[in-house]
Amino acid sequence: MAEGTESRIPPADPPGPAGPGQGGSPAVPAQGGSPDDAAYLRRRALKGGSAGWLLLTGLGVAYVVSGDFSGWNLGLAEGGFGGLAIATLLMGAMYACLVFSLAELSAILPTAGGGYGFARRALGTWGGFLTGTAILIEYILAPAAISIFIGDYIESLNLFGLEAGWPVYLACFAVFIGIHLWGVGEALRFSLVVTAIAVAALLIFAVGAFTEFDSGGLNDIPVQEDAFGSNSWLPYGLLGIWAAFPFGMWFFLGVEGVPLAAEEAKDPVRSMPKALSISMGVLVLLALITFFAATGARGSAAVQEAGNPLVVALQGDGDPTALSRFVNYAGLAGLVASFFSLIYAGSRQLFALSRAGYLPRFLSLTSSRKAPYLGLLIPGAIGFALAAGSGNGGRMLNVAVFGATISYALMALSHLVLRRREPGLHRPYRTPGGMLTSGVAFVLALSALVATFLVDKDAAFIALGVYVVALAYFAFYSRHRLVAAAPEEEFAALAEAEAELERD
Repeated sequence: MAEGTESRIPPADPPGPAGPGQGGSPAVPAQGGSPDDAAYLRRRALKGGSAGWLLLTGLGVAYVVSGDFSGWNLGLAEGGFGGLAIATLLMGAMYACLVFSLAELSAILPTAGGGYGFARRALGTWGGFLTGTAILIEYILAPAAISIFIGDYIESLNLFGLEAGWPVYLACFAVFIGIHLWGVGEALRFSLVVTAIAVAALLIFAVGAFTEFDSGGLNDIPVQEDAFGSNSWLPYGLLGIWAAFPFGMWFFLGVEGVPLAAEEAKDPVRSMPKALSISMGVLVLLALITFFAATGARGSAAVQEAGNPLVVALQGDGDPTALSRFVNYAGLAGLVASFFSLIYAGSRQLFALSRAGYLPRFLSLTSSRKAPYLGLLIPGAIGFALAAGSGNGGRMLNVAVFGATISYALMALSHLVLRRREPGLHRPYRTPGGMLTSGVAFVLALSALVATFLVDKDAAFIALGVYVVALAYFAFYSRHRLVAAAPEEEFAALAEAEAELERD
């Protein structure tokens, strides 16, 4: 049995409401478990078989698509066109390597724990908690930031006559959490439709923007002569490439969350690798056409600080056109798609950590519709409070990026460790390139982590502060109250038992 893991469920779980948590068929007791284990897991059951590979692919694209509409362009002010182009290429390579590594891991352990479950098997309880917490930071902060951006879009479009942002933030969290509480199948279908609208809009934008493409505008940012290695393509020098890493990530940030849907997927062993690969391919295509179309149509200098760079690329300082208005509204659809899907991801990571005892266990209770209602409502309340209280979406996204880079490094390390330590583990899907692939992801993730300090030191230290508080909670309390019957814990304990038998 894993160190610090209890063999039975502690009886301290607070009672849930009379309705939620009671529906559905009884869960199968864990291997070697007890009736208490079965009752505990029955009240924490998700709705299996709700998502096939198409919905999972849509989820992977939905996590990311808002980043094509805004945010990435700020990297032009850090590295210029050449610096951001190289940064995007390197970050794209990191995500591709990470996605192929996660495809293997998710086929081995298809549970809602995602990265936490992988790291728990490879790196122990501390590694699992560190990874899960980093993912949770990303998926709680990012929706809060995007709700602010949605408010800015609505205000710029003069919709509803609103002059304050908080009613928009409240409406976003209330309406979209309500859809998630309705059911996972309905939620993912809604996400797919909105994502399809956003992707279609990006393709239409590219067609319009490429008609005005001028390669001379790509490198029109003034050169900083005192920057080492600076030239017209690298106006901020070689260091600008590194500083642009976090913005190159915006074209892909979040796609790694697809494995969090494993327990609700149809045939996850096959559908997870397929969905991860296809969604990554779609995102690479969208990144290429968006980046080149926007900078080539109006010039890098014109869009480097724009809140809506695609609209600026189409109309510049002139009057709005029919196409620019369409793209402006479509940008709102992209933001909604990412906001909606990131809420889903955060709730599933919180659900898995709570079910295993790393966080308070009552947070993993599910409703009669098999939705983790507290895992949706509590992060939503936190996100709304952060959005309404700070109004600084850029800072919150930088905190989210910091958490993301930590989780990437730990997930890539988990793949490396499991390949080295358990070469005989059944792998229905094997990562192309094996350890070389996950090794590249690990090195680039560490580089991206350091780059966050170059962009926003305050955001990095805020994330570290949250990490310290979470680690103190785990060290002094929750690591002594882990739930052995949770799928990720049982999987890791089985490996440790097998290792003990081999030593004996």
